[in-house]
Amino acid sequence: MTDKYFLKTENLCVGYNNKPLISNINIGIKKGEILTLIGPNGSGKSTILKSITKHLSLISGVVYIDKQSLNMISNKETATKISVVLTEKVKPEMMTCYDVVATGRYPYTNYFGKLTKRDQDIVNDSLKKVHATDLADCDFTAISDGQRQRIMLARAICQEPEIIVLDEPTSFLDIRHKIELLEVLRKMSREKNITVVMSLHEIDLAPKISDKVVCVKGDEISRFGSPDEIFKEEIINELYSIQDGSYNMLFGSVELKRTEGKPNVFVLAGDGCGTPIYRELQKHGISFNTGILYENDVDYQVAKSLANKTYSSPAFSPVSDELINKVKNEICNYKAIINSGTQIGEFNRFYQVILETAIKNQIPIYKNIQKVVELLNEK
Repeated sequence: MTDKYFLKTENLCVGYNNKPLISNINIGIKKGEILTLIGPNGSGKSTILKSITKHLSLISGVVYIDKQSLNMISNKETATKISVVLTEKVKPEMMTCYDVVATGRYPYTNYFGKLTKRDQDIVNDSLKKVHATDLADCDFTAISDGQRQRIMLARAICQEPEIIVLDEPTSFLDIRHKIELLEVLRKMSREKNITVVMSLHEIDLAPKISDKVVCVKGDEISRFGSPDEIFKEEIINELYSIQDGSYNMLFGSVELKRTEGKPNVFVLAGDGCGTPIYRELQKHGISFNTGILYENDVDYQVAKSLANKTYSSPAFSPVSDELINKVKNEICNYKAIINSGTQIGEFNRFYQVILETAIKNQIPIYKNIQKVVELLNEK
């Protein structure tokens, strides 16, 4: 691993009480990049983060910051280089949120910890960055977990570090504040050239924010690379041992297990109209087939995971008469057709042919999934 990396580990071994948990950790990122650790609960992500921030002693190996071994950097200097937001709940007594954020300035203050005008400006700016200025005078112990998370991030920002390390920073946050927090981290990395190292559970968010990704599983780093290299269906399924469901690479989402059994419903879909219907049918335990979908259609991505069978055709090519006739000939096998409402145009006029075939064979056509549920539940 070359010196192009601002933060890197060399043959790192981490664990507790001198007992190795994960060995041979060799990862590195450039200054201003975002590195994200993903993996199952209990895999050791927090242990790695605590080890590279001196919260845990290293069993062996070296952590380098700008070519300098972390062991050779004093604790005071470390505090000016690295700020940390861990999952442990901080319970300061009789402190306002402003006071908590202000502790991030202590590495720079005099012996008495007195804040200068510049320090105060930095505290206020840090609160503003995480949209928490309204919390400044609140008792830290009286606010919600999500609000505490934002205050602790403000404290880390206030420290003006070269590296910020966060353990599950989006925990306890609603979707709005998750997005805002990640946007703050992105701006810090790009505009302030701050290196960010964090763990995330939300694998839908990780590829959107990360420059590099570390997969942590078992007693080793199973993979290390760019989001394009890591976020593939087979890799994520293996990392999290997903069996009753699947990870969708394009959507960055997880779909539940498809319903087994003979499909009694056919969903006429396309242009994204079928996806909510697919998920509703899966929720009700109803097996279904769907089509005819072009392979670049958004519905196709979800259909692959949830449909018993997906009738599809290559993108940018006419659908063959053979495939259209195959669907027409199988229409009589279904108890119901769901018309998702996909608009019929020049390139999917065969939908009208399929609908007319269903009407001719007296197969009921619904737009309301509840009617289908009632039909299939009839004795």
